[in-house]
This record gives sequence, C-alpha cells and structure tokens, in this order.
Amino acid sequence: MVEKNSELRGIIWYFVGMRSQWYSKKWVGLSLHLLFWLILFGAPYLLQPVWKGRPADVGIKREGFYYLLFFNNLFRLLLFYCNAYILLPRLVYGRKYLLYGLILLAFFGSMFLVDQALFHYFLPGLEHHAWNFVVFNILPFSFIVIASAAYRIIRDRIKERELAKEKEMEFLKTELAFLRSQVSPHFMFNVLNNMVALARKGSDQLEPSLIKLSSLLRYMLYESDQETVPLQKEIDYLNSYIDLQRQRFGKKIPITVDFTGVDGSYEIPAMLLIPFVENAFKHGTGFIRDPQIYISLKTLDGQLELIVRNRYSPDQLEVKDKASGIGLPNTIRRLNLLFGKKHDLAISKEDDWYIVVLKLSLT
Repeated sequence: MVEKNSELRGIIWYFVGMRSQWYSKKWVGLSLHLLFWLILFGAPYLLQPVWKGRPADVGIKREGFYYLLFFNNLFRLLLFYCNAYILLPRLVYGRKYLLYGLILLAFFGSMFLVDQALFHYFLPGLEHHAWNFVVFNILPFSFIVIASAAYRIIRDRIKERELAKEKEMEFLKTELAFLRSQVSPHFMFNVLNNMVALARKGSDQLEPSLIKLSSLLRYMLYESDQETVPLQKEIDYLNSYIDLQRQRFGKKIPITVDFTGVDGSYEIPAMLLIPFVENAFKHGTGFIRDPQIYISLKTLDGQLELIVRNRYSPDQLEVKDKASGIGLPNTIRRLNLLFGKKHDLAISKEDDWYIVVLKLSLT
C-alpha cells in the first residue's frame, strides 16, 4: 500500500512538473506572439465606428486611416523584436544606456517621418500636425518598448533558471559518480602494492608517496564537492596523481609534464581536468608499442589550454571499466553546461597518438 501511494505521488508530481513548464514550450510562446499581433492589427477593424451616413469620401478616408494604422503597427512590430533581440541584450545589458536612448529616439523620429508621408498619401487634404502624432503615438511606443523589455528579461530569467537547475543536477550527478567511484580501484591497488614493495625495501620514497596519496584522497573527498576551486589546487592534485603513476610504471613509460606558465589564482570547477589525464593513463598503458604520455597546461590572458597526448594501439580492444570515474562523456557535458561557447575541446587520433586539446576562458 505504501509503495502504491509513493508511486501515485510520483506520477502526480511528474505531471505537475510538466504543467509548471508549459510556458517554456516553443509552441506556447509562438501562439502568444501571434495572438498579440493579431489583436493589435485587427483592433482598428474590430472597433471601427458605426457610420450613420456615408458621404462620398468617408469610405476612402476610413480605408486610408486603416492603411495608416497598419503601417504604424508594422513599425511597432519591428520595434518590439529589435528591442528584444538586438537593442536590449547588446546595449542595455552592456550598460550603454545613452546609445540605447538615442537609438529609440531615432526610431521614434523615423516613425514620425514615415507617418507624415503615409498620412498625406492615404489621407490627402486632411490636416495632420506633428503634435497629433506625438500625442497619439507616445503611449503605444512606450508600451511596446516596455513590453518587449519585459518579454526579453522574463525570457532570459526563465532560461537562467532552467540552466541553473540543469547545472545543479549535473553537479549532483557528478558528485554521486565520485562517491560511487572516486578513482579506479585497479590504480589504487597498484599504488598500494607499490607502497608495500617500498616498505619491504625500506625505500626513502615511501613517506613522500604516502603524503601524495593522502593529499590526493583529501582533495577528492573534501574539496571536490565545491563548485569551484583555485586552479593551483587542481594542479597539485594532477601532480600527485601523475607522481603516483610514475612510481607505478617507473621507467617503462616516459611521462612528460609541462605545467610552467600557469597562473594558479584562477578559479576552475573541481575535478574538471583529471578525467583527461586519467584517460591517458588508462588507454595509453598496457600492451602498446612505445607507450608515451605528454601533458601540458598553461594559462595566458585568462585562457587555459590543456594538451594531453598518449600512444594507443588501434588494434587493441578498449575494455571499459565501470569504476573509472565520471568518464569523458560526462566531462564534455559538464564543459558544455559550465562554459558553453567559452570553451573548445578537440579530440583527434593521429599516427597512433590520441590527442586532447582543451581551451577554456577563465575570465
């Protein structure tokens, strides 16, 4: 009975959640836009006065008046979408208020000039003063500007909220993946076995190896749950990880690391770079001819560049490890969510080399 009630609550919340997002559907927004403009363009015809008498020129004047309103509404339609999609995001969001105001004044002036020309064309012989245009158009003009600004701001807020929710869900998924599998058990067992061998030999490398392993585990367990960490902490983690791998493989695999020219004061999402390095050790070792690993990291003018290269064997079948961390697909997903167009990831295979080039904007 309890299970049935919980399932029923889940179904109810599912449909409530779907209905709460009805406003974000594209067809809903398109329908509202079409309805608004249909009402605006059709209002002059729906509210036309009842003519008791029809002199010879009344019909002509009335049709000319409707033509004039039609073209004015076209200007308002153009103003609405130009303000919402061009002026507001580029000028107001960029705090260029003076230029924004001048463009609106120029737009209003253009409407006035076109209105004067169309008035004399469609309604010849009638007097039309400039003050009449200002009185009858300043309120509709202001309404269109305010309505388009409200539409754009609400639209952006909805997108930001949806993106924030998506980021939060991705963060929780990543955290869950780390809790389930902090690091490959095979790597950990190999490191522990190496340390046992060092202890038996009485090697001086045992203590620094334990310290590095301790710092690696501390970072994964206590600091990876933060949204961002200093880049230097991520670098320290990478160095500890690479040093432990060096100890594991010894001189069998040449490992070249270049972290010179890195400004560690930048903030970066925790555990963002390690999947690329871990992937190189996972697939760049084993039964591979002339195995080599190259890792380079640098920052310049707010831009981060990570290059990871490793030898691989095209004939070797990849055996996926269920405990290999979050993996490249989830990492790519995190990059798309967190950085969007402010990052570039290129993955290629050239001459038995697997090459990853990641560029991030840290500003």
